[in-house]
Amino acid sequence: MDLAYIKALHIIFVICWFAALFYMVRLFIYCTDAQNKDEVARPILTQQLLFMQKKLWYIIGWPSMIGTYIFGFWLIFSNAAYYFSQPWMWLKLIVVGLLTLYHLECQRILGAQKQGVFKHSSFKLRLFNELATVFLVAIVFLVVVKSTAGLLWGILGLVAFAAILMLCVKLYRRNSAKDEAALKENEKIQEPKK
Repeated sequence: MDLAYIKALHIIFVICWFAALFYMVRLFIYCTDAQNKDEVARPILTQQLLFMQKKLWYIIGWPSMIGTYIFGFWLIFSNAAYYFSQPWMWLKLIVVGLLTLYHLECQRILGAQKQGVFKHSSFKLRLFNELATVFLVAIVFLVVVKSTAGLLWGILGLVAFAAILMLCVKLYRRNSAKDEAALKENEKIQEPKK
């Protein structure tokens, strides 16, 4: 098979894998937030979100990770002498290894939520969700730049990007808290007097 097809399939599986990871953690967040709903809404939302998690994870998440590995290793071993001599490839493989650990942590959270255990707050899950973005930026930067000098700038850019993401999450959290407080205050004002 022509290597262009292998590369195309590798890229397609990478995109699908990241899409699954991004959306999966959002579903974890929604399922965690559903635990704060009333007794009628909570079980309905939780059941639906757990069903969505299961479908996403086993139909898109795992197959995409496996496809990424199959076509990625196919590409590497098509020219192993070149790829294994490149520092950027070793760094990319390290980041892919970290991404795989992230994937396995998602599997663990999925299992816990399925058992009714919600030990991570929505805020922690939002931060966890941003970690996948950091991995994505690192991998794309390493593959596109392919230079040792560029790696330093890429790492510095990655750190700056992560700091900006953290700031955005904190601002979002602060605004959400203000909105929630304003909503509760509005509900108090509109309550009929007895």
